[in-house]
Amino acid sequence: MPQQPFTLLSAVGVPLGQANVDTDQVIPARFLKYPRDEKYRTYLFHDLRLRPDGTENPDFVLCNEPYKSKGQILVADRNFGCGSSRESAVYALQDWGFRAVIAPSFGDIFFNNSFKNGFLPIRLPTQVCNTLRQDLHDNPGAEITIDVEAQTVTGPDGVAHSFELDDFRKYCLVRGLDDIDFTLESMPKIDAFERDNRPAWLGHNA
Repeated sequence: MPQQPFTLLSAVGVPLGQANVDTDQVIPARFLKYPRDEKYRTYLFHDLRLRPDGTENPDFVLCNEPYKSKGQILVADRNFGCGSSRESAVYALQDWGFRAVIAPSFGDIFFNNSFKNGFLPIRLPTQVCNTLRQDLHDNPGAEITIDVEAQTVTGPDGVAHSFELDDFRKYCLVRGLDDIDFTLESMPKIDAFERDNRPAWLGHNA
């Protein structure tokens, strides 16, 4: 799926106060057999959002407006995305409409999978995340602004917080590139290298 450039986003923030939300909570393993399609968003937090009879759990944040229809930035607690490796966890978040998740810490594999799919995981201090979630609870529908170029997150209170982002990941995010797209940008250099280093017995036009 083509990646969308990520430069500046102002969107409704969704507070999720649970720590250690693992990838099986993000998308239960029994759904991994299904292809990614227009229904994939329905698997996100399936067992947290829905009761055993299939009705929505009103105690879960994504079952309530405005988070249900407008949320694009998830503000989570520590160790988000821990557990088993599955890119499907990132897919489910994206297909719901999320473009970023902010948390004090992440599972390493989820963190890396996110960047490979143009999804932005942002590490901020625990107290900052707690304050953001409280502000979102107190003001449902409040927006958070993420500026990738400036590497800042601005909360509903107008306070900006800096986050770390390495140059390679930033370059790919703002241009909407995955690893293959990034490699293809260098094709002229790769082709030139192959021409200049082609064995003589193949000839220059081989």
